Order: sequence, then C-alpha cells, then structure tokens
Amino acid sequence: MTLEDTGERQLDALYRPLSLFDVAGKTAVITGASGAYGRTIAIALASLGCRLLLASGSQNALSEVARAASAAGGEVELIRARPDSLDDASAIVGAAVAAFGAPDMLVVASGLNVPAMVDDAVLEEWQAVMDANVRGPWLMAKAFSAAVGERGRGKKILFVSSVRGRLGNAAGYSAYCTSKGGVDALTRVLATEWGPRGITVNAIAPTVFRSSLTSWIFADDDRGQAARARNVSRIPLGRLGEPEDLVGASIFLLSPASDFCTGQVFYVDGGYTAG
Repeated sequence: MTLEDTGERQLDALYRPLSLFDVAGKTAVITGASGAYGRTIAIALASLGCRLLLASGSQNALSEVARAASAAGGEVELIRARPDSLDDASAIVGAAVAAFGAPDMLVVASGLNVPAMVDDAVLEEWQAVMDANVRGPWLMAKAFSAAVGERGRGKKILFVSSVRGRLGNAAGYSAYCTSKGGVDALTRVLATEWGPRGITVNAIAPTVFRSSLTSWIFADDDRGQAARARNVSRIPLGRLGEPEDLVGASIFLLSPASDFCTGQVFYVDGGYTAG
C-alpha cells in the first residue's frame, strides 16, 4: 500500500465512512449457500453488487437461492458441490475463477451436526461432523489461497464458528463443540500464516439462530418450548437469533472496514458469551 493509498483511505474513513463497507464488483465464493446463513449472506452481498459463486450439494435449494440473489441484483454462478476433497474445493474456486477471475472473498457456510452423547455416539458420525466443519473449511481456504496467489491484499476469508467453539454443551455436542473449537484455531493459524500476504481470516460465531437444523427449537411443542426457554435464559438480550442478525457483522468482516482485523472470532450471540 502506497502513501497515496494510505492518505485516500484516511479521507474515506473520516469523510466517507460508509465507503469502507463497499463491496460492489467483488467476487464471493460461498459454500453451503443453500443453508440459512449461506442464503442470507448471498442475498445481502448480491444486493451490494457482488458477483457470486454459490456452492451446495442440494441443486433445488441452490437454484432457489440463485434466483433470490439474482433478483437482489447480483451476478450469480452455481456449482453443485461440497468441499469433501481438495479436488472438490479446487473445482468450486475454479468455477469462480472461470466466471469472474480470482475471487475476493470466501465464505465457508457449509457444516454439519449429529448430536449424540459420547457413550452412544457412532465414530463415523463423529468423524463426519469433523470432516464437514473443520476439514471442509481447511480445504476451501487452501483452494482459495492457491487461486489468489501472492495477490492477497484485501482478500477475505470468513468461516462460521459457534459459541459452542468456546463453551461446552451437556446435550451431546462432543463432535460439534470440538469441531467449532477447531474452526477457531484454524482462523487464528491462517490469519498469522497469510497476514503477510494481506489476506484476512476471521470467523463469525452465532448462538442458536433460526435454520432448518434448529427449527425444532422454534417449534411450539413441549420439546421446542423447553429448549427455547433454556437457551433464552442464557441470552441477555432475551431472544434467539435470526439469520438477518448475522448480516451486519458479516459485511464488516468481508469489506475493507475490517482490513486491520484478522484472526478474530466475532460473537453474534445476544450476549451469550458475556456472562
């Protein structure tokens, strides 16, 4: 960054602060794009003028997200794929390169949870959670880094962690909590490894928010009401999360506004981790 660039950035920060959140014309790769968070951030980025490469294993749901993102104003390409291998991850990033050139942002929103108490857990299911939640982000970050090369200045990686990466849970989350702790560690390691290239690596960490995986908690039956009450009792703001609650923090972490922020786990949890 030249002195001239620094001066212009200072002027932007002081007199045009909203310009720091400008992502128009940037290219974002989003895995897990058909999930609640992936869909939400895809539409939000599209509305800000981003070009999107959306990846998911569910073609029908992926097509629906693509239609919504296109309607919001984004230029969208699709690939039906999950980052199960390095070839898969490279194919996802390669599709973005073919369509738009080297990507500017990577959002790894794909993940998995199979709750089970340790005594009852099946090893293969535990490993599947670890593969989806830790191995997948590692593979996507590796593929993204290869595509970016040394042109890393201003490039952004955003993982999805959870308050469960920091706090345990008595309800059989030994795989999920461990995997999200791994995401937190991966965030910090990659931030230090790729900081000299100008790539920032951060994670967003929500508490329970509305999605297909958590719909039972929002239900009005006895089980849902009990789980909801138990969770809300720990949240100072007195409610569970919604996907749109994650948009502001995500845009910050994907925009020039966060250029001096890396290796951070950003909690969007209504104060859950505060007490």
